Amino acid sequence: MNKTLVFIDDGFLSKLSFHFGNEKYLKLHRKDFSDFVCSKENLKSEKTFVYLAPPFQSNNPTKDEEKRKEGYDRFVDSLRKEGIVVREGRCQRLKIGDKFKYTQKAVDVFLTMDLMRVLNDFSEIKKIIFVASDSDFVPVIQELYSKGIKTILYTYYDKDRNSRFSRSNHLIKSVHKYVKLTKEDFLEIVRKNEK
Repeated sequence: MNKTLVFIDDGFLSKLSFHFGNEKYLKLHRKDFSDFVCSKENLKSEKTFVYLAPPFQSNNPTKDEEKRKEGYDRFVDSLRKEGIVVREGRCQRLKIGDKFKYTQKAVDVFLTMDLMRVLNDFSEIKKIIFVASDSDFVPVIQELYSKGIKTILYTYYDKDRNSRFSRSNHLIKSVHKYVKLTKEDFLEIVRKNEK
C-alpha cells in the first residue's frame, strides 16, 4: 500500500463537524478521520498534520477564556499522543463596533510551508490528502503537481454564495481528485470510535 501525508485545516474540519452535528460538535478523533480518508484512497498515512490556533487569551484571562484554553490544551495533547504533528498559529481578536471578531493568524502559512516541505522531506510520497476549503492554497497545489505530487482534496461546499460553505471552483479544479465529505462520513467515523 502506498504511503501518503494528510494535511488537515482544523478550523474547516471543526466548522464542518458543527454543521453536520446540527450546531453541536461531533466527537471526531483526528486520527480516526485521517485513517478514514486514507482508507477511502487505498493509501496508508505516513504522517498526519493538523493546523489550528489556540483560543484567544486576554492579558488578564477571564474564567471562560481559561476554561477554553484548558480544553484546547487537552485536545492538542491528545493529538500529539496519537502521533499527529500539530502546527499552531494564533488567535487575533478585533473589536468591530460593540462586538468582537476572532480570526486565526499564521495557520495557512504553516500549512503552506509544510506542503512545500513534502518535496524534500518526503521524497517517496507521490500523493497527498488535503482537508480544506480555501482557494489560497491553489498556487502551492499547482507547484506540487508540477513536481509530480498529486493532491486529493477532501472538502465540503454548497451552492449558496452567502453560505459559510460557499466554495470557489478554482480549488476543486486545481487538484488531482476531490471528494465531497458527507454527514454520513462523519457519523461513520464517530460510530467506529464509540465501539
